[in-house]
Parts: sequence; structure tokens; C-alpha cells
Amino acid sequence: NQTHRGATPLASVQGDSLTILQAPGYVSFQKGDWPISGEKIPDMVALTMGFSVQEDLSWPGLRAGQLFQRPRANVLVVVRGVDSLALPQNVASYPLENPVPFTLDSVAETVHSLFADDTPVVLQLAPSEERLYMLGKANAVFEDLPVTLQQIRSRLSQDGSVLASLPLNSLNRNAEADLLFLSEVQVLHDITALLQRHRHLAQDHSPDLYSLELSGLEELGRRYGQDSPQYRDATAILANVLQKFGEDVFGLYGDSAVVEVVTVKSFEAPLTRKSRSILESKQISNPGSPYNLAYKYNFNYAVIFNIVLWLMIILALAVIVISYNLWNMDPGYDSIIYRMTNQKIRLD
Repeated sequence: NQTHRGATPLASVQGDSLTILQAPGYVSFQKGDWPISGEKIPDMVALTMGFSVQEDLSWPGLRAGQLFQRPRANVLVVVRGVDSLALPQNVASYPLENPVPFTLDSVAETVHSLFADDTPVVLQLAPSEERLYMLGKANAVFEDLPVTLQQIRSRLSQDGSVLASLPLNSLNRNAEADLLFLSEVQVLHDITALLQRHRHLAQDHSPDLYSLELSGLEELGRRYGQDSPQYRDATAILANVLQKFGEDVFGLYGDSAVVEVVTVKSFEAPLTRKSRSILESKQISNPGSPYNLAYKYNFNYAVIFNIVLWLMIILALAVIVISYNLWNMDPGYDSIIYRMTNQKIRLD
């Protein structure tokens, strides 16, 4: 199968966009200016991985692929604070309309339920909110991934930091907003480094899912302005980093991965769970965990809930029926004790 690696797209999309950085040849993305709604991104990701969705995706950008050949991984990167990035080496790019916030929780649940025995990698990360959610083998592989601002500061000062290789130009490694942006670049670098160290993850039969949300550019635009040299330098750096990140992940999975980048200036509606800036508060929202890990969800919860619920209903109905019959019982006819006593009295 030939891949789309290195393909050159049509004219770049202006405004919020969805860019397919990498995709194998059997996942057919059609070039064109077909807009896709932000709320349909999870369905698009599910379809690329071969999963079914509740409603048909009437979007001509993605054609039906091969039934028995699906990518080994899907990587979605959401970049906030910019409507487009210069990503020349891509498969296709589409306008993004109705940019409402979305998550891949439904796709992650499908992956976990269908491949629970194979323990697939499910990683959802938002460094700006110190939010990290892992399932399956990701717990062992990415447990050392820096999440909090303090951890990332320490990581940036260690050997192998991106500070040694990035052209910082106008960026200041001591400024808070600049540090947040650099930390997100460092996280992308560490993810590919960990995958290279654990290449066996890309060789199993279960698909892997990565969802990353980057808001460093948004903080830089808010702090310095979008016409500032800091914002322009950071935009150029992030475009180059994402291009290389997509190529590295695509190669690590044997050219069998889909890498998407969603760029959005600002979301039209607030997230269901309140998001916050890492620069506004350094207090972790989950005090029970120093890493602010998401609470583990037990997928047997629905089963256990239904068992307990219907058992309580059945027991309550049984108590009502028994109490009603006892209240209306005729001791002379319905009770064997009274019946035996009456016969003994008559015999006497």
C-alpha cells in the first residue's frame, strides 16, 4: 500500500482548520475545501480507526476504506490560539466550522471496551490544564511524562531538553507564557522519545489513541499580542515541531498511523469541565493525586448499577406483595397452623 507521506495539498485553508498530517494509503482523505464541524471530529477519528458511529458522517472528505485494514494509531493534536499553521507536507486540509470544544472520550471508551484484553495505549493530555488521562499500557510507558509546571521546568533543565536545539530568538525561557509554550514542545518531544524506546507498542494488534491539546500559543498571544515577535517565532517553531512529530509517529507505527492537527483561534463555547490556565493557578484540581490524574473509570459501572437497581426494585415489590397477602390472609383457611388446631379441637 502506498502512503500519503510527503504529499502536497491544495491551497492552504484560511481560518480554523483540520489538517491531516499523515495517513496510510488505505485511509482515503479527499482533497477539497469541504468544511467539517468541530463536533464531528470525534466521529471522523472513530471512522478512521474502523469503528462505527451513531450517526452517519455525511462529509465527503473521508471515503470508506478497506474493511480489514485499519491504522494502528490515531494522533489528534489541537492547537489553540491560531487559526492555521504552515504545514506544507500534509495529506489534506479542510476548513473547520462551528469550532465547539470536543473530546475523544467516546473513542477512548470504544478502544478500551473492544480491546480490553490487549491493553491498548490511550493517552489524553492537556499540559496547560495539567490534565493527564491514561489507559492500558500508557500507564507504564508514560508515567514519567512531565505534567505539572514544576515538573516541566525541571525537565527543560535536564539533558536532552528541546532548549538546546530550538531557535528561541525572541522567546524567553524564564517568562511564564514562554515557558508554557516550550513545555508543550518538550512534551511532544518526550512522547516520540518514549515511543522509540518502547517500539513494541506499535507492533501489537490493538489500536492506540493519542489526544493532545496545546494552548501555549494562546497564552503568548494573550501576553504579547499576535503581532509580537514572540508569537511569530513560536508559531514557526510549533509548525516545524508538529511536522517532525507527525513524521516520527508515522514512521514508528510502520506508516500505519493517522496524524491530525486542529488549529482553532478560539472555541465558541466553554468546555463542559471548566478549563483554566496553568499560569493563573498552580493548585492541582485533584488534591488526591500530585499529577492531577483523571479518576479511573470502571467500565463495569453500568452493569453493576443495573444489577443493584433492578434487584432493589424486585425486593421492594416482593415485600409489598408478601405484606399485602399477609394482611388479607384468613387464618382459618390460609394458615395450616390454625387449620390443624381447628381439626384437633373438633376431634376432642
